[in-house]
Amino acid sequence: MNAQRAHNGFTLPAIGLGTYQLNGSAGAAAVSEAVRGGYRLLDSAFRYENEGAVGRGARDSGADRASLIVTSKLPGRHHEHEAALRTIEESVYRTGLDAIDLYLIHWPNPITDRYVEAWGALLEARERGLVRQVGVSNFLPEHIERLERETGVLPVVNQIEVHPFFPQQEALDYHRERGIITEAWSPVGRGREPMHAEAVAEIAAARGISPVQAILAWHVARGVVPLPKSLNPDRQRENLAAAEIRLSDAEVDAITALGRPDGRLAGQDPAVYEEF
Repeated sequence: MNAQRAHNGFTLPAIGLGTYQLNGSAGAAAVSEAVRGGYRLLDSAFRYENEGAVGRGARDSGADRASLIVTSKLPGRHHEHEAALRTIEESVYRTGLDAIDLYLIHWPNPITDRYVEAWGALLEARERGLVRQVGVSNFLPEHIERLERETGVLPVVNQIEVHPFFPQQEALDYHRERGIITEAWSPVGRGREPMHAEAVAEIAAARGISPVQAILAWHVARGVVPLPKSLNPDRQRENLAAAEIRLSDAEVDAITALGRPDGRLAGQDPAVYEEF
């Protein structure tokens, strides 16, 4: 499986597991099954209210702890420095793990404008051993450049909205130039509409794969780490297997061409969107 490498040598596997709405005992069981099936990157968030289930699933899986990358994210309502530190501590306690491997700022909230303060808290949490790596989510280049300018530290990851209707090529190029790994949330699009696009259907039929696998393989070919979600063990394994599918340049271009000017799923523009 192709790994993606950040500017500091940190690596992520080609595909991770999204865990939004994987809560309680069913969520923990789904996470545990996913890890036993080969997943090593687990994506959660304080706002998902499932850090406990993700941590329990990771622990119950029997996998070597050092092989797992458990992720969580800081909500916008806790960007103030001390509040951020308390929230990160709570995240660690909820997982029941020794530390969280990757911690992100969920949204920059540029109108409130405390994301640099929040970033400082993440850096302090890293120094204290609460988290191992720090990154961001839904940040634009202007936000990332301000973090570097004011703290001297670039994130290792930026998790953003990427799917066939919103390919984000400029963002991918920007991240690649700076050694920032791109992760994709909602990688096949909510409502799964991209699965029914003609280009996706043709590629899937020609290769004898599912439309979802075609889309996940498209992400992998572009150097993006998609985070598909599934409770079903068979679907989990099918999603993970997409990392081994090699699309041609023409196939990648055909899916990328599905992009739309208004491709965001819910109009959440990080330049103005506020998440609390």
